[in-house]
Amino acid sequence: MPLPIRLVLLRPRNAENLGAAARAMKNCGLSEWTWVHPEAEDLAPARRLAVHAEDVLEASGRADSLDAAVADCVWVVGTSSRKVEGKRRLSPRAVAEELVQRAAQGPVALVFGDERSGLTNAEVERCHDLSAVPTAPEQPSINLAQAVLLYAYEIRMATLAASPPPAAPLPVAATDTELTQVESALEEALVTGGFLVDEQSRGRTGLRDLFAPLRRSRLTRKEAKLWLAALHTLAKRLRKPET
Repeated sequence: MPLPIRLVLLRPRNAENLGAAARAMKNCGLSEWTWVHPEAEDLAPARRLAVHAEDVLEASGRADSLDAAVADCVWVVGTSSRKVEGKRRLSPRAVAEELVQRAAQGPVALVFGDERSGLTNAEVERCHDLSAVPTAPEQPSINLAQAVLLYAYEIRMATLAASPPPAAPLPVAATDTELTQVESALEEALVTGGFLVDEQSRGRTGLRDLFAPLRRSRLTRKEAKLWLAALHTLAKRLRKPET
């Protein structure tokens, strides 16, 4: 079940941004978002950019105000570079990690202002904390869709870190009997090939030392069968008289 992390877009003006944002959200496993007074009326350009994310685009919620959009949220973070006394300024990564943690308590929201002027003073005050992308001063502003992608990516990474995927099932290990069969086949091939020529070479300094790495590697049953087939074939070839 997806975490209750909601993106809130205030007065989005550009339909292309909405389409690109929908695609970015789906790329990162997010689907819940709310538009507050969207100014983009024709969504045809948005649909063209929401490749394979039309469902996210069409499922966007609508609200008449920021208050209504976040009324049920336990934590609200605004994206703004302003410094406001009493509010933390968090990096996108730190915000993502805390969003994932706090989502266990209830819905959380990440708020984006409009493309032209961002969040108003009142909207900044409404948020519990703030976050901004540490861009270079030569070009501090970021396109809305790019900002959504950046934060969505960080949320995705934080989600994966908090809930690592289950480990792949371990392969079936070779039994001691199967390992012994491989060791015997190895001995047969080495004797037939002339490498082991006396009892001493077949002892601890010979066969056992040669086979020790295979035993330490903890062969799987499939690998043991492959070794067995290869060694039997090799011994058979070595026993074949030259013509």
